[in-house]
Amino acid sequence: MAKFMNRLLLKPFTLLQSFILLCVVTLIAVLAVITLEFAWAENLRLRYGETDWVLPSLVAAVLLTVAAGIVTMAVLFYRLKLKRPLELLKRASENISANDLGFRISYDSHDEMGELVRAFESMRTQLEKNVKTLWRSVEERKQLNAIFAHDLRTPLAVLKGNAELLATYLPEKKLSEEKVLDLIHTMNLHIVRLESYVEAMNSIQKLEDVPVHRQSMDVISLTTLLNDSGEQIARKFGKRFVSSMECDHTAINVDPYIIMQIFENVVANGVRYAVSQVNVRYVVQEGSIKITVSDDGPGFSDEALHKADLPFYRGEVWDATEHRGLGLYVCKVFCKKHGGSLHVENGPRGGGTVTASLGFGDPS
Repeated sequence: MAKFMNRLLLKPFTLLQSFILLCVVTLIAVLAVITLEFAWAENLRLRYGETDWVLPSLVAAVLLTVAAGIVTMAVLFYRLKLKRPLELLKRASENISANDLGFRISYDSHDEMGELVRAFESMRTQLEKNVKTLWRSVEERKQLNAIFAHDLRTPLAVLKGNAELLATYLPEKKLSEEKVLDLIHTMNLHIVRLESYVEAMNSIQKLEDVPVHRQSMDVISLTTLLNDSGEQIARKFGKRFVSSMECDHTAINVDPYIIMQIFENVVANGVRYAVSQVNVRYVVQEGSIKITVSDDGPGFSDEALHKADLPFYRGEVWDATEHRGLGLYVCKVFCKKHGGSLHVENGPRGGGTVTASLGFGDPS
């Protein structure tokens, strides 16, 4: 009965209108009952005559009727207009307190409580969006920090290797001046890379925000720098490093630091799975430079061919201190930012092959 009244009578009305309507209905009911009580009192008077107890009984009955009407009206108003939305809001508040935002609340009514529930649901939806945005931001920052930590190892390893080389052979004058200057130049380039990493970590919130700073440079100088890093990486794993080049441009317009990050990640991935040797081939053609790294290892599994460039995919390798499954993902993102792409496949003679293609414009 209460649901029927609420659905047909009170649902379209506001709280004040519903309260007034219930007051009117209750007043009518109370008046009807009081009228019956007066008729009852008159019947008693006619039956027993003028007695002292009829009037007090009538007054008591009227007062009880009025009190019962007031209580009934209050109970009906609470049950019909307040109980359900308050229960919804209480349950929703408990869920939010428990950090559970994956729920929905609705209350099909046009009164103020319905508006309050809808406003609460709107607040919950916005809060859920904000929490998801914050969570994504934190995850992207964690991923970016992991990527920076991953990519810092190679320049640090190069600096360490060159410093040990200088410390070992320079006092004995076994290094020519040209070789010393070449080592110092290489070390300076990697120091600049470390500085750019530090600056980027302070300003970049996600990997896709890494800027591309193109500059004109000679292909031979770039590939020489890449080969030095490749040899350092291969030596660390006890593997051979062999490179070749096909070039019809002597100058290109690229970001050398992004190319170095791509190259070092692909080479590091190759030497990790190679049996004895990693081959690198540079192909510089009209509008693009392709860097193909192949190894003589077992090659990519069917799963890895589809997932190797996904973040944190590590295949069968679970050494978290050395391999976080970020290298090829970084390469894919950087290749795309540099106007190219990353392609993963198995070579015709076995072994894995990764080709990084990067676009370049005319050198300025």
